[in-house]
Amino acid sequence: MPAVVQLITSRDNPLVQRLRKLAQDPNAYRKLGEVWLEGDHLCSAYLARGKKAPVAVIADSAWLGEHGLGHGGDPLVYQLTTLARQADKVVVLPEAIWKVFTGLESPARLGFLVSAPLVGDDGATAPVLRPGVPTVVLDRVQDAGNVGSILRSASALGVAQVVAMKGTAALWSPKVLRAGMGAHFGLHLVEQALPEQLIHLQLPLVATSSHADHELPRAPLPEPCAWVLGHEGQGVGADIMAQCLHTVSIPQPGGEESLNVAAAAAVCLYESLRRRLGGI
Repeated sequence: MPAVVQLITSRDNPLVQRLRKLAQDPNAYRKLGEVWLEGDHLCSAYLARGKKAPVAVIADSAWLGEHGLGHGGDPLVYQLTTLARQADKVVVLPEAIWKVFTGLESPARLGFLVSAPLVGDDGATAPVLRPGVPTVVLDRVQDAGNVGSILRSASALGVAQVVAMKGTAALWSPKVLRAGMGAHFGLHLVEQALPEQLIHLQLPLVATSSHADHELPRAPLPEPCAWVLGHEGQGVGADIMAQCLHTVSIPQPGGEESLNVAAAAAVCLYESLRRRLGGI
């Protein structure tokens, strides 16, 4: 059992109000210093990386209590309760209050409240870039779904680090977390980076562009490298493009003008992995 179990019944409770802000404001984690992981999939992925949850929040309809009785032996209820019990503290809320703050159409009935990583909102906290590891650089990628999908591809295809330039969708926002499906916890994530800091990667930068010097799969690709993916409409900014060793494009014989940035990322990262595994 967790060290502390607390029942909250008021929607005006300060914890409920914090959860509402975290679930509804994509930048709230930067102000509050906490991240809200809503749903059993994110909670399971968090624990699977060996991390410890300070606080679990669970709906009363999903909490079995000390003796695990009731609820007709529902396996989902048992699963949610088992995850919650691995936190240091469990907060039990009526399901009606859960609906005050949830970011989902159907309440997930479980979430973890964890400490936010250092993420200087106005550049006050300098990002720490790890040199020499396979990296993805996101230059003002705006759509939260795209950002989360890129994180999933990066984690799956051997990338160690994702660097989000200032102007990119907030990496730890609820929508990016849901789209990332747990990929966050296997990556070193840096936010609010500035173009002049990319030199600290100590890697050649390779940008995707429809007006490229080289075309995959014949393009020269350094190993390791940092793939640079740009704004959905504007592409990679000139200040970052000037730092890139190569620009590459993806052949599209079907005649489309461009690929969605998340799809392009998956293609490029797979090509890097294929070569790393001796496929060329």
